[in-house]
Parts: sequence; structure tokens; C-alpha cells
Amino acid sequence: MSDPQASPHGSRIDPFVDAYAARAAGMVASEVRALFAVASRPEVVSLAGGMPNVGALPLGELAELVAELVRADGARALQYGSAQGDERLREHICEVMALEGIGAGAGDVVVTVGSQQALDLLTRVFVDPGDVVVCEGPTYVTALNTFAAYQAQVVQVPMDGDGLVPEALEEALGRLASAGRRVKFLYTVPTFHNPAGVTLSAERRARVLEVCDRFGVLVVEDNPYGLLGFDAEPMRALRADSAGGVVYLGSFSKTIAPGFRVGWALAPPAVRDKLVLAAESAMLSHSSFNQLVVGRYLAIQPWRRQIKEFTEMYRQRRDALLESLEAWMPAGASWTRPGGGFFVWLTLPEGLDAKTMLPRAVAERVAYVPGSGFFADGSGRGNIRLSYCYPPPELIREGVRRLAGVIDAESGLRGAFTRPRTT
Repeated sequence: MSDPQASPHGSRIDPFVDAYAARAAGMVASEVRALFAVASRPEVVSLAGGMPNVGALPLGELAELVAELVRADGARALQYGSAQGDERLREHICEVMALEGIGAGAGDVVVTVGSQQALDLLTRVFVDPGDVVVCEGPTYVTALNTFAAYQAQVVQVPMDGDGLVPEALEEALGRLASAGRRVKFLYTVPTFHNPAGVTLSAERRARVLEVCDRFGVLVVEDNPYGLLGFDAEPMRALRADSAGGVVYLGSFSKTIAPGFRVGWALAPPAVRDKLVLAAESAMLSHSSFNQLVVGRYLAIQPWRRQIKEFTEMYRQRRDALLESLEAWMPAGASWTRPGGGFFVWLTLPEGLDAKTMLPRAVAERVAYVPGSGFFADGSGRGNIRLSYCYPPPELIREGVRRLAGVIDAESGLRGAFTRPRTT
């Protein structure tokens, strides 16, 4: 008897599997997304997701701002808008980017649904199946998913404590050019890197721009954390020194709130025009309401002071994580010490596998993201991304204590030795 749910061309689970485009094979859930259900349980200390602490916003004042916007400009806020984005918001975006040395006009800014959509649109505009995208190893996991969805080949270049290694980038681009491969762009998170937590040094920034210019490779600078530095003024953006060779991606998800889903791309004019056309075909127009709320916030709220409050809060949480790692991690473990942003990159003692260790960690009520999710080839199994942005310091300390116990247990199974803990 035939199964009415089955398809002669698909499977009982998914009768349309044979109808999907080839690029759909690259659309898979990230390891971060797969953790959300577990990490949201109240008994689990989540050091996994990079969720900003929006509770630090002046929510009462924000509510009044929204109410006044609806009263005064509701008809415009609830109407269709331009695919390039509200002009006044784009002017405010230029004021924000000026803090990183970028001189730009509103006409070259395209507002997007978070910087993630900007990256998707760029990849759609530039990448044909089989083209090469170069990025750091490790790199932002959702960027890897985007590149896979458009059937790009990802080539990852090593990093160290000062960020992307220019010599390794030069070698990779030379090798690819010799092989006749088409490199469409370098994707980089140069400041307070996700997931590594390191920052590309000023000297290396100039070198990376020189190498990419020599090879004719566009640079895509993804910079959601650039204003969240703990110890110094914002770094000068790559885009500040190469207006024609860099597309800059920005976002208000970390400096205001992710729920607005407002980001942007600053691009050379020809690229900007293609992005606007791609945006029109993807969504017709962005949310006018969200754009006007963010624009009004930037116009009347002391947003620079609010960013300083965010950074002080995140600094305290970063310090709690680093102090706890120093106190609890066993010999053989090492980690980065970020000067801003949300993340620490932990290297486990030799022989441990972060992915196979994760079920034990969840059973011990602590969550993290295994490092393998940040590599296109699945390497990085000895690494963990730890996020300190969301839990309060006391929970961060408890989470690290639980994690250290898991690492000890895994080390014991493999005959490794650990040093005694401090108290």
C-alpha cells in the first residue's frame, strides 16, 4: 500500500527535496542557532549567544519617543519607503561612522535589515557559484552560512593576537591567482572580532589594504562592535583609508537594540546602486517605522553617552570572565583578552574536542559554542567561543566554574593532568 505522504521524487519527510535549487544544500542551521533552545533554559548559564543587554537602554524614554513619533509623523512611519533607506537616518549614520574616521555622504549609504542583510545582498551581487570568498579563520558563523547559500568556496586565512596575518593573506591571494580562481572579496571583522575577540592592529590594517589593492580584491569590513571598546577611542576603520576599495557594514544591533533590525552598508557608488536594486527585489522597502524610530533616537537621545554606559557594563562582564578563566581553567588552556566587543576565544587543553564535550556541558548546565562552527572545513574542534555580553558577572563566574568542571572530567577520561584551582 502506497504512503500518501511520500513523493516519487522526494522523501516521506520532505516530498519537495528534489525540487530545491542546488544552493539550498548550503542552507543549514548554524551551531549557534542550534544552541538557542538549550541555552534559553533558566537553569543553564549561557556563555554561547552574543545577545546584547537591551535592558540597559532607557526604555521609558524610548517608549515616549515612539509614542511622539506616531503622533507627529505616524502616516510617514507606517508607509512604504525607499529601498535605499530614510535620508535623515542615513545622515545620522554618517555621523556615527565619523567616530571611526570615515568621511561619507548619506547618498552612499544603503539601510538594510541589520548588517546581515547587507552581507547577503553583497554576496548575491558579487558571487557566482564556485567563486572564492576569503576571510579569517575563524570567522563569523552566519557569514559562512551566507557564503555557502550562494555556493561560494571559502578560503580562510590564519589570525593571531593582532588579527589577520597579512603575509598569509598575500600568500593565499597569490596562490588563488596562480590557479586562475576568482576571488570576489575579503570578508573581515577587524575590530573586536567575532569569534576570536582580537583586533587588527593599525600597522596590519594598512598592509591588508595594500595587499587587497594590489590583487584587485574588494574588502568587506563588517564592524558591529567598533564603538564598544573598553580602553581607547575607536579604531580607525579600514573604510576611512580606502573609500573605493572597501564596503563597510554597520549595525545598530549592538549599540541600540537588535529588535529594530537596522543596519547599513557604505559602498562605492556603483556597488551602492546594485545594492539598492538587490534590496528592492528582496524586500521592496525597509521598515519605515523602525528607521524613523532609530533616526529619532539618534537625533534627540544622548546616544554617545549610552554607548559609554554599554561599554562600561560589558567591560565589567569581560573582566569577570577573564578573572574566572584565570582562576578555574586547567593547565594547557589559553584564551584571548579582548579590548572590546562580546567574545573570548578559548583554546582547550590538547586532545579535547569542544563539540563532543558539549552534551556533558549542557548536562552540567553551561552552554558555549564549539569552535568548529566558525570554520568552513569543520576544524577548530579544540576551541570554544565564550560570550560575556548577556549574563551578569555572578552568573559568568558560575558558568566558568561549571565549564572548568566539564573540562576536568573530559581531561580525566583522556588521561590529561590539570593544575589545582585557586579559590
